Amino acid sequence: APAADDDDDDDVDLFGEETEEEKKAAEERAAAVKASGKKKESGKSSVLLDVKPWDDETDMTKLEEAVRNVKMEGLLWGASKLVPVGYGIKKLQIMMTIVDDLVSVDSLIEDYFYTEPANEYIQSCDIVAFNKI
Repeated sequence: APAADDDDDDDVDLFGEETEEEKKAAEERAAAVKASGKKKESGKSSVLLDVKPWDDETDMTKLEEAVRNVKMEGLLWGASKLVPVGYGIKKLQIMMTIVDDLVSVDSLIEDYFYTEPANEYIQSCDIVAFNKI
């Protein structure tokens, strides 16, 4: 009778190794997740920016032109308007639609707005609204 008890111990896997069936099931799950990931569309966001000029003498049409000249895959510029700030200074409020996986708003601002030639017109840029579509 004691020999039968020893056989029961072999069924318990103390090291947690996967059986062939478990490995195959895990591979199938991974393949299914990978296949569904390809079909998943990237999210889009609508972003409203406040672009502020250096002073009241900054040419706002050139400022807007500098902003709209930024071209990236997944970036679409929308409507814009000039909003008075005070002391004769106006800021550019501009809308953009981005594909989240392709465009980083922070790097767009840092890499394009705060470098030549746009920084000649742009003093600062703030994100006013950031909405997932």
